[in-house]
Amino acid sequence: MSDATTPPASYDDLRAVYINCTLKRSPELSHTQGLMDHSIALMRDQGVTVDTLRFVDHDIATGVYPDMREHGWDTDDWLEDVWPLIDAADILVIGGPLWLGDNSSITRKLIERLYAMSGMFNARGQYVYYGKTGGAMITGNEDGIKHASMAILYSLQHIGFVIPPAADAGWIGEVGPGPSYLDPGSGGPENDFTNRNTTFMTWNLLHIARLLKDAGGLPAYGNLRKRWDAGEHFGFDANPEYR
Repeated sequence: MSDATTPPASYDDLRAVYINCTLKRSPELSHTQGLMDHSIALMRDQGVTVDTLRFVDHDIATGVYPDMREHGWDTDDWLEDVWPLIDAADILVIGGPLWLGDNSSITRKLIERLYAMSGMFNARGQYVYYGKTGGAMITGNEDGIKHASMAILYSLQHIGFVIPPAADAGWIGEVGPGPSYLDPGSGGPENDFTNRNTTFMTWNLLHIARLLKDAGGLPAYGNLRKRWDAGEHFGFDANPEYR
């Protein structure tokens, strides 16, 4: 058992991908990236292979199918630029800004494209996201961190991700016009509450990813779609009143 003074395991075989859903294309300054970079650095310090990208930098079509070129779009870089990183990752962290107290349009677009792949299966015959873990990071100048994180984390768990305790972190300045996270004098990078939540989120993602990887993912009994369709209902009784 860990004595809580040293990491309880090695994490250098894990992979993570951080997707920034800012509205700003590179190389414009992203305050969300500034916050995410703290979590990324912590993971890299533990040997985790971390990929990062800004979703808006890629030509991703709108829709809920794996390849939107089959549904009227001329271009769609989802399968080439983004999906391979998510598919290979043990950990997915979605970061984004608040607009009118809610997630950005880019965040919602990413959630929709994640949903598009949710009918696929992993090597064990489970839905493709089983065995992965996810978190959320939010920045802005208005209230809504918990609301935005709730929407992201609900969506991730619904399609198969495991969500650790305290799997979100964020920073907001004074409500209304004012400095953003990386602006001089904002207090964001020094905010103890934000830094604590960022650290706890990162370690909890690492711990759960470690447990899942060591266990070979989630047990497959009771959650195999093809076996359900074939008539195996894993103990479910459609008429419990007749027991």
